[in-house]
This record gives sequence, C-alpha cells and structure tokens, in this order.
Amino acid sequence: MSTSNTTIQPYVNFDGRCDEAIELYKRALGAEVVFLMRYKDNPEPPQAGCATPGTEEKVMHANLRIGDTTVLVSDGRCGGKTEFKGINLALISKNEAEAKERFAALADGGEVQMPMAKTFFSPAFGMVQDRFGVGWMVLVQ
Repeated sequence: MSTSNTTIQPYVNFDGRCDEAIELYKRALGAEVVFLMRYKDNPEPPQAGCATPGTEEKVMHANLRIGDTTVLVSDGRCGGKTEFKGINLALISKNEAEAKERFAALADGGEVQMPMAKTFFSPAFGMVQDRFGVGWMVLVQ
C-alpha cells in the first residue's frame, strides 16, 4: 500500500466554542483563517441529528493555517463540553523567546501541565492545556 499522497491533519471540535478558539489561536499563534463555513451557509440540508437547532451561526468547518500546518476546526454538535483525551498538538517554535511567548498565550485561562524548561531534547519544552482543553507540547527543535 502506497502512502506517498497521504496527509494527516488534526481536526479539532470545540463543541460550540470554535469562534473563541479561533480568536485565541489568531492572537497566540498567528493563525490565519483560510476558510470558514457556518452551519447556515451549508448548501445542503443537514442530515438528521447532525445540526442542533439554534446553531446556525456556529462554525461548521474552518481551516486554520498555523505556520506551515493546516488545522481543521469545527463547533461539532455544539453540546458545550469540550473534551480532549489522549492527544496533544506539538507546536515547534523557531527559538526560545517565541516558544515562551506562545506557551504563555496558550496558558492564559488554561492549565500548565509542565512549565517551560530545558530538556535533553530541547532548549525549551513545556506542556499546557489551553482554556478549551486542547493539550499543547511547545518546544524548540
């Protein structure tokens, strides 16, 4: 089986808080919104059980460009409870100053799980869960 044309991109569902998350990532990481579609803009009627009434203004799908990476995001089913388990996004920074700045921005309203520190594999590495519960491993490579 050939995987030469395969791409894996993270797809993060914010369960109704996607606009907030986009604003945080724009400010904290310099994210650029490449594409954004709201549920009200869906050209097809939603399938039964896929759209909750009152979610017309919520994000159905968006593409964020963060550095050289595309992160796909959505409000999902808009249940209001984000939960991310067993996965972290690794954010590779150019230098220690950038890593520390981004780490601090992600930690604002979130929870530091491992403070930024020198490790055997990086001059600066830290782990933080942002205010939405997304886990980030910030490091300089």
